[in-house]
Amino acid sequence: MQKGMHTDRTRCVRAVQSKDARFDGWFFTAVLTTRIYCRPSCPAVPPKPENMTFLPSAASCQQAGFRACKRCRPDTSPGSPEWNRRADLVARAMRLIADGVVDRDGVPGLATRLGYSTRQIERQLLAELGAGPLALARAQRAQTARLLIETTALPMAEIAFAAGFSSIRSFNDTVREVFALTPSDLRTRAPKAPAGRAAQPAAPGALTLRLPFRAPLNPDNLFGHLAATAVPGVEEWRDGAFRRTLRLPYGHGIAALTPRPDHIACRLTLSDLRDLPVAISRCRRMLDLDADPVAVDDQLRADPVLAPLVDKAPGRRVPRTVDEAEFAVRAVLGQQVSTAAARTHAARLVTAHGEPVDDPEGGLTHLFPAPGALAVLDPESLAMPRTRRTTFTTLVGRLADGSLRLGVESDWPETRAQLLALPGFGPWTADVIAMRALGDPDAFLPTDLGIRRAARELGLPSTPAALTARAAAWRPWRAYAVQYLWATDNHPINFLPV
Repeated sequence: MQKGMHTDRTRCVRAVQSKDARFDGWFFTAVLTTRIYCRPSCPAVPPKPENMTFLPSAASCQQAGFRACKRCRPDTSPGSPEWNRRADLVARAMRLIADGVVDRDGVPGLATRLGYSTRQIERQLLAELGAGPLALARAQRAQTARLLIETTALPMAEIAFAAGFSSIRSFNDTVREVFALTPSDLRTRAPKAPAGRAAQPAAPGALTLRLPFRAPLNPDNLFGHLAATAVPGVEEWRDGAFRRTLRLPYGHGIAALTPRPDHIACRLTLSDLRDLPVAISRCRRMLDLDADPVAVDDQLRADPVLAPLVDKAPGRRVPRTVDEAEFAVRAVLGQQVSTAAARTHAARLVTAHGEPVDDPEGGLTHLFPAPGALAVLDPESLAMPRTRRTTFTTLVGRLADGSLRLGVESDWPETRAQLLALPGFGPWTADVIAMRALGDPDAFLPTDLGIRRAARELGLPSTPAALTARAAAWRPWRAYAVQYLWATDNHPINFLPV
């Protein structure tokens, strides 16, 4: 599975004829006779090969006049893994579009964040995806609208507002064009909720959704890591769910995420419904739900040392974050201290400088402090060595004044170099931020004590240079290899909390 896969006609036809769900999101099948587009795994009888054409995105299908299949619902498949494994302009633009930048700031805002002209961005997106940024953002709005229509009891006017449409008319027109149904028809025809799925909650602004993923997914290290490192007041494990507060463009929110066999149950409580698409995108990113575990595991399994680890518990994801700046601050707090000590340091900052939130359903109390709030605190109030104080204050100062930007649009090598130039930043801190905040799937931690211990036990080289050389065969998935190596230790991060 690689860039431009939709151009490999033979491979695409074979995937459609075998109804291979592994390819969902990598390309879309547009049927010339019916003018419908499907996911590769559509359960309908496959069309004749001569009637198939293949397109790289739902937006390009819609641009070409195809409507979404009512049976396989291609707009609800997990997102393409391509955007999370690449650091080029197109991938960075797609991550920003998923984060709602075009809806909030338009194409000029997207261009500003990326440092390119609007013409350059439009040209590259059209060349690779067959659709420009406005069409891609429109396809995302349509997907959000369908999700809300089918899974909530919200009035249509509120759905239009939450999905990012500028008017009820544009909402109605888009839904009819994309799905060949009116919004009311979509709701009437919506699949019945499975037994046990929570009903629409009564609390204002609260929504219950299902986040799909590519199987397999091993929840142990994913939720184990998030729960074991949870900062009191900001994050918690409660009643089988990882819960945390979210700082969002229009307000704040609380997410509760529960692993299920075939999806992640997601309950969102938002102060402003316009933040719904961004909240969903950030939860998916934190849980690495758009990964392609088959491609990752197949490559790692080719190493005879890693193969038993992969076979024992396939589908490990990289636990990430909903806020890149927050994670960088927490990485500095965690330098050369235990997990418990890092949580204590972070909790003190939250209590003193975080923004209070109300959580009637649990024990969350604050948003993690923004860089601006941390940049003005008295360094002497920090209970840490002077050198780390300097590291901390330099980082938050650079984040607050904008000279260091950490986000989904970050260029991984460039940002890593910027981090390493900061006082007190060594390879471990830069690489753990690259792995868990920036989302680099090839970030590697050869100096990490847990990784070196696992390497020794497995008979791998344990010195950083030799281990890095040995790990070259795992590229571009070394961040996932880290998860399998960490899993050899009897540490709370590797176990789903009870």
